[in-house]
Amino acid sequence: MLALRQDALGFFERGRMYGDFYSFELLTQGGKMLCYAVSRPEHVRHVLKDNYSNYRKSGSYDRLASALGGGLLTSEGEHWRKQRRLVQPAFHKRRLGYLADTISSTAAEMLRRRWAEEAPKPVNVASEMSALTLSVLGRTLMSTDLGWASDEVAWAVDVFFSHASRRIKSPIVIPESWPTPDNVRYRLALRRLDDIVYSLIEESRRKGGEGDDLLSLLVGATDEDTGEGMSNRQLRDEVMTMLIAGHETTATALTWCWYLLSCNAESRNKLFREVDEALDGRLPGFEDLQSLRYTEMVFKESLRLYPPAWMIARRAIEDDEIDGYTIPAGARIALSPYITHQDPAIWENPEGFNPERFDPERPAEALSKEFSWFPFGGGPRQCIGRNFALMEGTLLLATIAQSYRLDLAPGARVEPETSVTLRPRTEVPMMVHGR
Repeated sequence: MLALRQDALGFFERGRMYGDFYSFELLTQGGKMLCYAVSRPEHVRHVLKDNYSNYRKSGSYDRLASALGGGLLTSEGEHWRKQRRLVQPAFHKRRLGYLADTISSTAAEMLRRRWAEEAPKPVNVASEMSALTLSVLGRTLMSTDLGWASDEVAWAVDVFFSHASRRIKSPIVIPESWPTPDNVRYRLALRRLDDIVYSLIEESRRKGGEGDDLLSLLVGATDEDTGEGMSNRQLRDEVMTMLIAGHETTATALTWCWYLLSCNAESRNKLFREVDEALDGRLPGFEDLQSLRYTEMVFKESLRLYPPAWMIARRAIEDDEIDGYTIPAGARIALSPYITHQDPAIWENPEGFNPERFDPERPAEALSKEFSWFPFGGGPRQCIGRNFALMEGTLLLATIAQSYRLDLAPGARVEPETSVTLRPRTEVPMMVHGR
């Protein structure tokens, strides 16, 4: 547990000396916990897809439930299946087309306000991308500008991730009902988020759930078997999940994109050329995605090197066998996209930044193996926002690259930190130059 707390990525990287399937024990509040680290794509597929019903979410997900409630990220069983049916239509590819223009226009508007100066401007790209994706989420999820609450939401979300990270890494978990300074601050942050989310739900109900935004679709969704819609509490849990998990993961992915591009001038110039030729100065829309292939490849390669959801935890319900190895009931399974994505047995030059791996006409051989790349998980519980996230990331990269170049500040060191997501450990100072 101490080694995991000090350097979780190093712990699993060192574990490679034992092969691609090994066990270890953790001392927790409830006693010893048997864990298996699994990294081969076929083994990952077994857990997440082939025999997914035998593996329940575990680990960090248990520590998120107090905030996310019964949302899709944390729920299980019949409740999860019912909610998935209700939420799925809101993320259908046909619906995403309505949101593309909103994503691009929101980004352009916000960047004009924040980066309008002609002189090079120093920024913390991590906080800038967080503000950007929060603004986009407000417009696409709730058809509202969250500017009036952006500072409060950003503060509350940061409190949430700090609190959850400490609880995940601690072998002794203090009950959240105890009035410790951390718990008091956490409960205050949740109350503020609840006030904002419930007010948006009530406003959407007053409008009769009419509109193309995701919240309106959720308000109007009904179960095909029972004809029932979601209660305010169910809506709250789903909106809170999207608000906290949705904007943070995309913001983190974009932060890593700009860091990687600043370190790879050739790739950045290729991105600039594609954006300039495909868009000719206009904002990108849904129909432009086919012309922004390299931009999408950059985003996918960033997700390979620094997947925000760097660890997926499961617990075996019954005894199982994976490739001849016995998995006893109750054992925890640790699946790390980060480790699989950088396995030299799967990927050529795995630590190198090479967007061409994802060229649809000449894809890397590794991509022929299902679950060699799984930043959104996989199987029935694959992230429901996968297509939205890929579209959003591509459109935001293109919108920003049209007008700006970002250079890492001289001497800056950027290292990953294993929190709930794989975030930069410190600020990411960059200079914004107008193109």
